[in-house]
Amino acid sequence: MEPLTTSYPLKLSVPKARIFVVFLSMVMCTTILCLLQLRFFKPKIKDFYSFEVKDSRGRIISLEKYRGKATLVVNVASYCQYTDKNYIALQELHREFGPSHFTVLAFPCNQFGESEPSSSQEIESFAKGNYGVTFPVFHKIKILGSEADPAFKFLIDSSRKEPRWNFWKYLVSPEGKVVKFWRPEEPIESIKPEVTSLIRQIIMRKREDL
Repeated sequence: MEPLTTSYPLKLSVPKARIFVVFLSMVMCTTILCLLQLRFFKPKIKDFYSFEVKDSRGRIISLEKYRGKATLVVNVASYCQYTDKNYIALQELHREFGPSHFTVLAFPCNQFGESEPSSSQEIESFAKGNYGVTFPVFHKIKILGSEADPAFKFLIDSSRKEPRWNFWKYLVSPEGKVVKFWRPEEPIESIKPEVTSLIRQIIMRKREDL
């Protein structure tokens, strides 16, 4: 009589094989998902126009609407030794170069000498009533510290220059990159050539696209 043989080892190997296949499939799926995420879901590189801010009435505004323009971003204040000179100069720049290819964007801030104590709407009324400004005056923000507005923080990080007082100016390219900055005491004559150069580039690109 032939000896009886058992098939237990074979039966035991089948579940192990299945587990291995499932594990291998999971690894492959995870790898594919990671590759797809790297390919299609890359984090978008921020530029100035990719941020959102609030207008003087607290409504959300996308800075994307200013893409394609040269913009001069300024932290403004109503009761500062530089207020008169700078508001007059900023409006002059906006009138001369805007609004098709250039705009001034004003962000009130009360972190320097507490020289901007009013509400956002009062600040806008002050700027329009006293200096006839036609450029946007946004919601009052903080630009220093942990509560700094992200859009303004981008300007500071990009230029590596933190405002030390009111009316620091950052010139932003049509692509949303910081080109140059100026301190509050620097004259408008030092800003005009840079703005003119950016506007010339914008016009040339539009002509090439025609």
